[in-house]
Amino acid sequence: MNKNEFQSLIKKYLDGDISAKDLKRLVNYYESFQEDTEWVEELESEDTLKSKMLTNILESVETNNYKIKTIPLYKRSVFKYALVACLGLFLMLNSLYDNTYYNLTTPIQVEHAIEIGTTKATLTLSNGTDVVLKYGKKYKSNIAQSDDNGLVYNPAFETGSEITYNYVTVPRGGEFYVKLEDGTKVWLNSESKLKYPTSFVPGKTRTIELLYGEAYFDVSPSSAHEGASFKVLKDKQEITVLGTQFNLKAYEDEDTIYTTLVEGKVHVQVDAQQITLSPKEQAVVHFDSSKIQVNDVDVYSAIAWKKGIFSFKNMPLEEIMKVLARWYDIEVIFKNPSVSNSSFDGVLRKNQHIEAILESIKITNGINYEIEKNKVIFK
Repeated sequence: MNKNEFQSLIKKYLDGDISAKDLKRLVNYYESFQEDTEWVEELESEDTLKSKMLTNILESVETNNYKIKTIPLYKRSVFKYALVACLGLFLMLNSLYDNTYYNLTTPIQVEHAIEIGTTKATLTLSNGTDVVLKYGKKYKSNIAQSDDNGLVYNPAFETGSEITYNYVTVPRGGEFYVKLEDGTKVWLNSESKLKYPTSFVPGKTRTIELLYGEAYFDVSPSSAHEGASFKVLKDKQEITVLGTQFNLKAYEDEDTIYTTLVEGKVHVQVDAQQITLSPKEQAVVHFDSSKIQVNDVDVYSAIAWKKGIFSFKNMPLEEIMKVLARWYDIEVIFKNPSVSNSSFDGVLRKNQHIEAILESIKITNGINYEIEKNKVIFK
């Protein structure tokens, strides 16, 4: 199914004159991605499955690695919502064939200078020196080196008595990857700052601090470090890990810390309260409270940013624009405050122009906007 055929079927569906044969073809195409083994073991709710299917379609079509499969629809639990999802598939992912957004046949004319976020950060050394890290610029010292993918620290063969710290600051419009000296991998989202030692003391607790922002951690197991546990600090919250993957979100303009466990186990402590998270659980801590609330969550949506995806599930436009403002480094203005409460669902690529996303919002919610330099104004 090529791009024109796909758009033609969607248009027939939206116009209400699609034949039973074409409808089955469209739904089979959409549903065929359910059998991708990449994420079968991660299946959760049907909503989660739908988001993963949409993202998988996006990634597969962009690499021209897609085909229609004939699948007995009555055997699939996803069939009951697949027809409804077809509409969302067009509205949210019509841009999957190209880097520009298409309204059936006509591409959007990008007239504004709002840039898409990219790999960039500032490394602050222990002596206070700042080093600019970005795509296309390499950095190398006796303990670390950077390339287009991020910053990697060398394993320490000798550890001195004095512990020195580095900082990585990711600005708005950026993201960055750091591999620490112990092998722990950290992905930093836009507007984030991480503090960490340049090397860890063997057998001693490995402690770092997320000063603000959002980070995904793939922690090197304690078994590889003489049993040393790993701690991530954020204000009054302390996370202790033995070796696991989790996401920590704690932005300065939000009053809540979210810790989402992907695999393994972590202990979250706030003052005297401590809980242990299991996979697919999220700890929620408000700054003005010492109480830890634990919720079951859609892990995929929580960590989609790391995979280059925006995943919004029934999210108010105001919250969506906070995410977009950090990635595109823009200012957002709501002339009509009631518009900010409009909810939105979508799975969208981070590497597309913001006009594509704004047009999706406009089509699905009927909300008009205009762009003035780096400002997005909702009317």
